[in-house]
Amino acid sequence: MSIATETADRLEITELFARLAALLDGHRPEDAASVYHEDVVVHSPRGGELRGIDEVTAFIRSSKVEGEHAQHVNGNVLVHLDGDRARATADELVYFYRDGQPPHQTSGLRTACTAVRTPKGWRFSEYEITLAWTDKK
Repeated sequence: MSIATETADRLEITELFARLAALLDGHRPEDAASVYHEDVVVHSPRGGELRGIDEVTAFIRSSKVEGEHAQHVNGNVLVHLDGDRARATADELVYFYRDGQPPHQTSGLRTACTAVRTPKGWRFSEYEITLAWTDKK
């Protein structure tokens, strides 16, 4: 694999985290297939084990709390490429807030993922979320 291809793959996988944050923050469950593989398995403290894009989309849709917003911030992204598969990890801060108010809850998460190359680009095929801490005000 050329350095240019490897760099492009790493950037695209890193961008998946940002695109996922944007769709969660914008509450756009209809965009889930733009970051998740159709056969995705998500392990989440809030949702348990979710299998398949339809189940993940339904969970995102049902998790909306009226009047509450979230801001997901990712960092420390590490990508380990293995051909058309990759393992990636990231740390994530999530701020829960209401319009014009400071966050009433903040959480620190650790994520570990498997991504696969598809005809539409890289997609998460497995996504595991571990809650590290929560601060409720």
